[in-house]
Amino acid sequence: MAGMLEGKSALITGAGTGIGRGAALCFARHGAKVAVADIVPETGEETVRLIKAAGGEAFFVKCNVASAAEVKAMVERVAAQFGRLDCAFNNAGVETALLKLADDTEENFDRLVAVNMKGVWLCMKYEIHQMLAQGGGGAIVNTASTAALVGTDLHAIYCATKHGVIGLTKTGAIEYAKDGIRINAVCPGGTETPMLQRLIPELKRRGRAMARMTPMARAARPEEMGEVAAWLCSDRASFVTGHSMVADGGLTVQ
Repeated sequence: MAGMLEGKSALITGAGTGIGRGAALCFARHGAKVAVADIVPETGEETVRLIKAAGGEAFFVKCNVASAAEVKAMVERVAAQFGRLDCAFNNAGVETALLKLADDTEENFDRLVAVNMKGVWLCMKYEIHQMLAQGGGGAIVNTASTAALVGTDLHAIYCATKHGVIGLTKTGAIEYAKDGIRINAVCPGGTETPMLQRLIPELKRRGRAMARMTPMARAARPEEMGEVAAWLCSDRASFVTGHSMVADGGLTVQ
């Protein structure tokens, strides 16, 4: 049976590790041709190798999503390579150390806003231009977070950028619905990624653990987030737009 993304071309940013890699492998399993974008060539190329080893089609493109010129070039290359862009998962993001709002730095603020919010906006901007040039139609999914839905102590700047992603998602969904472009967000809870691994020592020091914080008593696997993004990009979600889909093991319903 054909996968739910059979024949579609997909762009995934931050696809070298974590949720991005899990999503890239998932999209390929569902039949998509995948453009693997990341700022680190080594990890991005490894994701491509894994997709090809499983019988899928993929190529790597290096991109810093905070750079308009690089994002524009990335989307143009995907369109040239695959002939069109059907769906995109704007997943690239960064975190910072756990700090109270007044203890954080301007450097951290600028870095997180540049990647987590401006980067999503730039990707949406050029992906939408490409989809409109094709005659309309397409699906975009942005990675937000449970931190986009609630206040999260020690994550003020990260939390603000993810709230911004939700705002971009909702507004874009309204503006381009008549063009057949659906725009949604996925809000992951704690997921087994290098980002979470970097935070675990500090979380433990503060007496926190995903198993205690989450009703399902575990962190998510990257491929579980990939399945959510793949469904939102598929025709099975044809009447879903402007939605922030929570996948957090029950964390935010407590």
